[in-house]
Amino acid sequence: MLSISLPLFLFDFSNFSYNSCSLPLSVSLPLLSFPISNFPHLQISDRVFLSSKLAEMAENLRLLAKSVSRLSKRCEDGKLRRFEDLFDEFANVGRDSSSWVLSFKEMEVKNKKMDRYVTVTATLYKEMEELTTLENGLKKLLQNSENESAAKDQKIIDLQQKIFWQRKEVKYLKERSLWHRSFDDVVSMLVRSIFTVLARIKQVFGVGHGFPISLPRSLSASATVHPTEHSKENIKDSANRFFDSNSKLLKPPETTLGAAALALHYANLIIVMEKMIKSPQLVGVDARDDLYSMLPNSIRSSLRSRLKGVGFSASDPMLAGEWRDALGRILGWLSLLAHNMIKWQNERSFEHQNLVAKTNVLLLQTLFFANKQKSEAAITELLVGLNYIWRFEREMTAKALFECANFLNVPPTEWNGCCHCILHQLIEMSGSESIC
Repeated sequence: MLSISLPLFLFDFSNFSYNSCSLPLSVSLPLLSFPISNFPHLQISDRVFLSSKLAEMAENLRLLAKSVSRLSKRCEDGKLRRFEDLFDEFANVGRDSSSWVLSFKEMEVKNKKMDRYVTVTATLYKEMEELTTLENGLKKLLQNSENESAAKDQKIIDLQQKIFWQRKEVKYLKERSLWHRSFDDVVSMLVRSIFTVLARIKQVFGVGHGFPISLPRSLSASATVHPTEHSKENIKDSANRFFDSNSKLLKPPETTLGAAALALHYANLIIVMEKMIKSPQLVGVDARDDLYSMLPNSIRSSLRSRLKGVGFSASDPMLAGEWRDALGRILGWLSLLAHNMIKWQNERSFEHQNLVAKTNVLLLQTLFFANKQKSEAAITELLVGLNYIWRFEREMTAKALFECANFLNVPPTEWNGCCHCILHQLIEMSGSESIC
């Protein structure tokens, strides 16, 4: 009997292989530009996107192959046991000595077959669990000698009938599932698919004999966080193996958020600020303090320097409008990178672990390769602007409540209670909830 982990792994792999084999013969990705405050647009070429896509697909395939390699060592077939060496040979020099690469049509048929096996096998395990529950229930009922009655006898008969049909269902599913397939047969399906996916990737991306398309780091989307001029890094180590060469493209430089392990934290920070900037009037003091507690020391120090000499008054509507426009421009591109970072991470988290990426988000479209120093400068700018519009909204609200209290002839000693009541009514009328 096959372990349940193998059918589940087969399910993940079938999706990945299907997506890979469905790639068109030629890939043409649209040019994208990211508007940056006070900086010209940066055009990201098709070549850069292809390089990043190749690197990430190669890394996903490498992890899949590693799992298949562990399974193959338990096979009886000698060639399957040598899968790891044969796969490396195929990846690096293109030699398929076992003829494991399938045609496109053969791979489509294989994928449908794998999907059918996985679906039926998953159903089989559920039905087996149900059968076990029914049998245990009958066992307990028979052991209970008390309360002998016609009703109990009928219950036993009904339960036996259910078990009879449940066993037939389980037997039928076993015949159509992976249950009666040999371990070698299942691993052979995975091995052939792995080889075919790699062949397809190389065909689509125009890669031959393990040489990757180079990816200049300075042109990644996350490098648009104040991109530097004349900073191009060419990957010239063509002597490296296929997967090693492509893995290097995913290693972030030391000056990036990815290398500092801050990309995910800064993504969460940016998303929190985005919500506050959209509705500053709903930001309470506690929420403001929580945001400050999320800031690393470097940003706190930069923020203190920027806020030195800033007056307590924030009553200029024109300046508040300018800050809103500036914050909108920054968030127009920085928020996209932050949301992509969360999306990319969630798809690869342990809780949602899945060998198949469900979106087309690439690492270069996240904060992973963003320059740390320049990212912190952009975040500091958001904080300074948020500070002003938050204080502006509070002053405008206080002014409106003061005028309302005067209009109602409320004595000064009762302003606090009256203002609280009016503010509560205003919030209810707006239908909004505080983000705190």
